[in-house]
Amino acid sequence: MHEREDDDEEAWLQLRPVEPLPSQCCGSGCSPCVFDLYHRDLARWEAARASKDRHLLSEEEESLSCFSELKPETFLAFRISTVDKLTKDTYRVRFALPGNSRLGLRPGQHLILRGTVDDLEIQRAYTPISPASAEGYFEVLIKCYQTGLMSRYVESWKAGETAFWRGPFGDFIYKPNQSITDNEEDETFVTLVSCFKTFEDIYLKTLLQEQACFWNIRTFFVLSQEKSPEQLPWSYREKTRFGRLGQGLIGELVDSCRRRPFALVCGSAEFTKDMARYLLCAGLTEDSYFLF
Repeated sequence: MHEREDDDEEAWLQLRPVEPLPSQCCGSGCSPCVFDLYHRDLARWEAARASKDRHLLSEEEESLSCFSELKPETFLAFRISTVDKLTKDTYRVRFALPGNSRLGLRPGQHLILRGTVDDLEIQRAYTPISPASAEGYFEVLIKCYQTGLMSRYVESWKAGETAFWRGPFGDFIYKPNQSITDNEEDETFVTLVSCFKTFEDIYLKTLLQEQACFWNIRTFFVLSQEKSPEQLPWSYREKTRFGRLGQGLIGELVDSCRRRPFALVCGSAEFTKDMARYLLCAGLTEDSYFLF
């Protein structure tokens, strides 16, 4: 009798959810976080154990085999269609969707990618770059780093393999007349400032050039490891600055706007902190910028 109870107890303990490691949190402040999901599953496990009903554990199992409507708390499997290496460390990856279905994200939202490296689970946030109207696929642009765990996982991808995403997340939601070129009636004026080490590091050059042809789009490039405009194509010389993006250019761009601008900042934690300081010094208020 006691032996059977011990076996049952061991079986329940094997079903207990495992608390996530810090590496499994993407750090983007998404809700629900991986720790929120752990506490949800733990509460479900405790309720099932108390009632001795294992069916309670399978009521909301993750769907890992096929695409359905996105859910922030559930990882879904997506097949990799193509992996294109754009620069020495940047990849554009296309994922297939069934038929002519759409991903369903709104501009300004992102997804969480789950990966495993050396038996360590990791999660990171990425924003699709494909149009919201794209049918049958979505694309992400991923920059890889030599010491990045997720970078090692992404660099191992091949067409036909599967990756797992959940979402959508994001507090900034696009509204008409705040952005941009897919809508002919949208008159928002956009200044895109992109920072790279060298000219060769600039990705999606064709797309950026095409966007710059719209009357309400202007582009600037800041190259930290270039020094001479003579080394650049003519079309880039007037819109490229050298060094690091600093207070001077930020102030110049803000002053050139006819109305008070709304700034969107994406980059490392140190970069976004610096940009927030520069924007405040340039006269913007905290409700006039958003840090991704």
